[in-house]
Amino acid sequence: MSYDLQAVIAEGEALRGVARDLPAARLASIGQGLSLMPMTDALFDSVADGSGVGALGFWRLPGGFEKTLAAWSAGGPVAYVEAEYFGGAGEQRAAVWDGGSIVLGPLHVEERQPFPPTGSPISQALRRLGVVASAGEDEFSAVGLDRHRHGEAWID
Repeated sequence: MSYDLQAVIAEGEALRGVARDLPAARLASIGQGLSLMPMTDALFDSVADGSGVGALGFWRLPGGFEKTLAAWSAGGPVAYVEAEYFGGAGEQRAAVWDGGSIVLGPLHVEERQPFPPTGSPISQALRRLGVVASAGEDEFSAVGLDRHRHGEAWID
């Protein structure tokens, strides 16, 4: 079984507001008032500045898009997350912008590395966005990111 996700996550109303200017953007509501905007091929192509993949170590963060995320974060924290797993092995990356600057990360856990005691990169980013996990779950499952195995399934 595989799992892949490349997406922007932020408070739902704020993300809907900034996404209005991006015709290729598609949003899905996730738990605890957050929304997710998958980095589809169409969105990638519409926001890339031609400089290739960004310098923060992400696979699918378009070149120059980190400036857009920084601008969006003037209205509250914005996360960019990536996860790719196959057969239980994989990697996660995450960063959070707030007030125009990166305030968390970029975090990266490589294949076969254990998550740190503070949690997976995505759970740490979600925590920074205000997600609260119940006993026995992490922030990733608290907002339901385990509902779909592929990023584009959120908007199909």
